[in-house]
Amino acid sequence: MAQPLPRPGILDIKPYIGGEGRVEGITHLVRLASNENALGCSPKAREAYLKAALDLHRYPDGAAAELRAALGKTCDMNPDRIVCGSGSEELISLLVRSYAGVGDEVLFSQYGFLMYPICAKAVGATPVAAPEKDFRTDVDALLKAVTPKTKMLLLANPNNPTGSYLNRAEMKRLCEKLPSSVLLLIDSAYAEFVQEKDYEDGRALVDAHPNAVMLRTFSKIHGLAALRLGWGYCSPEVAGVINRVRGAFNVNAPAQAAGVAALADKDFIKKTIDMTAAGRAYLSENLKKLGWQPLPSVGNFLLVHFGPKAEEIRLKLKDKGIFIRQMGAYNLPEHLRVTVGTADDNARLIEALKSV
Repeated sequence: MAQPLPRPGILDIKPYIGGEGRVEGITHLVRLASNENALGCSPKAREAYLKAALDLHRYPDGAAAELRAALGKTCDMNPDRIVCGSGSEELISLLVRSYAGVGDEVLFSQYGFLMYPICAKAVGATPVAAPEKDFRTDVDALLKAVTPKTKMLLLANPNNPTGSYLNRAEMKRLCEKLPSSVLLLIDSAYAEFVQEKDYEDGRALVDAHPNAVMLRTFSKIHGLAALRLGWGYCSPEVAGVINRVRGAFNVNAPAQAAGVAALADKDFIKKTIDMTAAGRAYLSENLKKLGWQPLPSVGNFLLVHFGPKAEEIRLKLKDKGIFIRQMGAYNLPEHLRVTVGTADDNARLIEALKSV
């Protein structure tokens, strides 16, 4: 019997698989596989979420007006140029669907986020990966890879999973050299963790270049990964495109309320930044002492070269209830990604690594 068939290319997509976080028989788990906020979320955000739960029978504000106003005030941006989504991943998908299709090319860096090629293939576009140098995005390689078919450039800065970043001068050069007909999507999911003074999160680039879009998320620094809440800052024209194709009520009301409260909790944000910086330094130092090589990182994670036995090490850690991320899907089978956890989480990981 004939069955409905998806569009050509859909079945060629390898589904995205998130980091593991459960093992039977162990209750005290150390979850360092998904770059989550080990501190949880702001108590104020949790309180706002629970309060919003009293009105679950009401539709959310489709325009997310209060959240966009809070973002505009916090980040000194025009709220009319902000669009909210069900996680920044939804906005990536909507933008790719809106600007690329069959016969087009979507460009990204060699070790860019796995969702970039998945979104490209989903709309029938061709994903193109530009080579990196020393696990770092290469501006020249990206520009060289641009062709008349290139419709979009998807760039994570800082990059996941490598932890590297492009500085302000490099990003400025990329924007100036990139054809204005190519949409530049700057995925700044880990921007709040960066302490380097030469980093640019993308806001100034969007103001100077109408073809640039900056995306952000509440999943990392704010610890609201379960709520799927993200946002983008872009030109009025790009915002108009997104608002035409997004769902009418794409961001639920409790998520909007929690997001507003999370933005206001500066103490929790600072506590997360301080914990991450200290934990990243501790893990890097101790991993080196054990003979493994973590790459320099400005995010809340480290990409570590464990060698040919990387997967064996990961599975042994899993048996102990400690989860770190496999990197085979990124063509990095000898590497594992380690999220920065609490001081106790980090210490448990290092002690476990000594035994495996």
